[in-house]
Parts: sequence; C-alpha cells; structure tokens
Amino acid sequence: MRIADLVTASFLMLLGAIVVFDASRLGVGWSTDGPKSGFFPFWLGVLLIAACAVILVQAARRAGLAPFVTRAQAGPVLKVLWPAVALVVLTQWLGLYVSAGLYTGFYMRWIGRHSWLAVLALAILFPLATFFIFEKWFLVPMPKGPLEAWLGQ
Repeated sequence: MRIADLVTASFLMLLGAIVVFDASRLGVGWSTDGPKSGFFPFWLGVLLIAACAVILVQAARRAGLAPFVTRAQAGPVLKVLWPAVALVVLTQWLGLYVSAGLYTGFYMRWIGRHSWLAVLALAILFPLATFFIFEKWFLVPMPKGPLEAWLGQ
C-alpha cells in the first residue's frame, strides 16, 4: 500500500505542478474586473501539491509492505470493471443505446439478481429515456449503431 500511495501522490504532484505552471502563464493575480484566468486553477494546483506532499510524508513514514489489493478485494472490482470495458467496446459497434441496454440488463441480473421482468423493463426503458433526453430534447447526438440506423435515427 505504501508504494501505491507514493506513486499516486508523486503523479498527482506532477499534475499539480503542470496546472500551476500553465495557470501562471495565464496570470494568477487580479485585474480591474476580478481574478485573471489562471487564478483559480493556480490555487487548486497549489492545494493539490500541498495535499500530495502530506500524503508523501505520511506514506514515507509508514513501514510495511502490505499489498495494495488482495485477491479477495480484487474480485468485486473486476466484477465492475469487465462489464464496463465491454460497454465501451460494444458502443463502437452497437451504439450507445443498445450497449447501455445490454450493460444494464446484464449487470442487473448478474450482480443484482433482479427478476427478469425488472431486468427487461429497465434494460429497455433506460436507453429509451436517455435517447429522448439527449437526442430529442437536448439535441445532443450520441454514438449510434445499426439498430438506430435501421430505425431511421
């Protein structure tokens, strides 16, 4: 766990330094009409660096080589990860709405152990609701697959 904390804190400190550097380029002071463009990002970057420095000191003081994650802890994480990866991959070929329906149905049945009626209802209604919200009301196009093309969308 100590090594994971050290690596993560170091990476986030580097990210904070990049933010501070770029915000400095934009200007971090005040102008006649308020803060300049880099004011808030600069201070957020400074805060991130300070918090990571505290984590680095704490991790450096801690002894022990306990594993970051055990096999028993990794199982539930992978149960969430693999279906999410499948959703992203399937979206390329099936479109967002069909993939989201398959993901919702699979996840509800596999993890939630819900009834088939609930699974089918939500796996159909959720993508339909998101389709109408994004495509029809907000006019935001989402990735579509062959089913939407066949329906004329």
